[in-house]
Amino acid sequence: MGSDPSSTEQRRRLRVSDVTVVDKSMMRRAVGGMVVGNTMEWYDVGVYGYLAVTMGKVFLPTAEPAVQILFSLGVFAATYIARPLGGIVFGRLGDRLGRQRVLATTLILMATSTFLIGVLPAYATIGALAPVVLVVLKLLQGFSTGGEYAGATTFVTEYAPDRRRGFFASILDFGSYMGFALGATVVTVLQLTLGEATMTSWGWRVPFLLAGLIGVVAIYFRLRIEESPVFQATQAAQEASAEARADATGARPTSVWAMVRDHWRPILIAIMLVAASNTVGYALTSYMPTYLTDSLGYSALNGTLLTIPVLVLLAVMLPLTGRLSDRLGRRVVMWIGAATTVVLVVPAFLLIAHGAQWSTLLGLALLALMTALWVSNQAASLPALFPTSTRYGAMGFAYNIAIAVFGGTTPLIVQALLTWTGDQLAPAYFLMAMSALGAVGVFCMKESSQRPLPGSMPAVETEAEARELVQTQDTNPNLDLGDLPFAAADVVREEPAAPAR
Repeated sequence: MGSDPSSTEQRRRLRVSDVTVVDKSMMRRAVGGMVVGNTMEWYDVGVYGYLAVTMGKVFLPTAEPAVQILFSLGVFAATYIARPLGGIVFGRLGDRLGRQRVLATTLILMATSTFLIGVLPAYATIGALAPVVLVVLKLLQGFSTGGEYAGATTFVTEYAPDRRRGFFASILDFGSYMGFALGATVVTVLQLTLGEATMTSWGWRVPFLLAGLIGVVAIYFRLRIEESPVFQATQAAQEASAEARADATGARPTSVWAMVRDHWRPILIAIMLVAASNTVGYALTSYMPTYLTDSLGYSALNGTLLTIPVLVLLAVMLPLTGRLSDRLGRRVVMWIGAATTVVLVVPAFLLIAHGAQWSTLLGLALLALMTALWVSNQAASLPALFPTSTRYGAMGFAYNIAIAVFGGTTPLIVQALLTWTGDQLAPAYFLMAMSALGAVGVFCMKESSQRPLPGSMPAVETEAEARELVQTQDTNPNLDLGDLPFAAADVVREEPAAPAR
């Protein structure tokens, strides 16, 4: 029988059976599987970033050194231009078919394209076709990685308990920057053992070929992960009742345009946050090797050696600042990140430009601090902007648009600013502007620390915590019963009183 449209609906109270108690072994497996994928992605970013000068010589040997550098950075930026398409395609598939299968596919494509760069004939062999094929392979990398970060963060945040989501999500970026440090270390070892001539001849291939081995290990771990319980619950709710309320499970948009129309505000917020965090992050990780070598006169080897310990320091800081966001709130930590960048980025670049190794290390460490405060919150904050049924797609769209415009293009933009203005502080001013934009996003976003994800029931670590949550549901400031996705069958219907005769 159909329901009486004149009846009113009241959501029932939270029960212990409604609360998701996280399977700790599966959560560890999920985090590990996502971390190895992110490590693989950023290993490639690190390798290419630290080989930018060498790649220019290999694939554009007849050009001037400045043109070679701009070519390498331009190819790097082209990777990020392909990311929005990958984010849209894989995000939509991930919301329909499941996160796990799509994430396995993105990792296979990413590992394959990276390996193929390692066997690509150079300019000396096939002429002008070499840089063209390099661009095509980097575009394929960008397409596959467009679905990687959004899917990985979605997957981990859906597995993590509400109170510790910031910590577990930040481990993803720990893996990212350790992957970057691994790539830098491999390049450094090769530079020390082979020398510049051999690196230009064939040594540059080795790091890309090693990515094939890393990729096989990462794919093995990722295939052993089960689908996220939050996604499974949402799928079951949607299949069980066509009458489920749209705001309960988050009705899936029928197209990308519908998704943007329905979620334009959180998409804009996500773009501003990603722009702020990734311009600082990419300035440190992808641009600094070129800046130290080309602008400050460091050798390629010394530039790499100076940045590796800073990358390790950054990786260690990420879980700490992620845990801090669980305690103080995501918005508080990002406010600190914005303020720190605006105040300290000019002193950081002045220290780096001073020329002494101690001052360069100190300046790089300040950039690492800014990056940690911004990036550690990103993996937990962005998925919390969207409901479960469109989380992967909407976040993939927003994240990769921002990455394409502001992230991967950061090395190219700051190098162009330096060339155009001749001002060594031009990159610092650019980072200040991006952090000011990010501060606007922080102002507009809702606090998500210790709260259930939109379209999801609360997630805890123990049965005792579940019982405590139920007992305190009326006074818990982090719990709003009206936002919980109770199924349509659980709605209590109250018929209106019969009119008086």
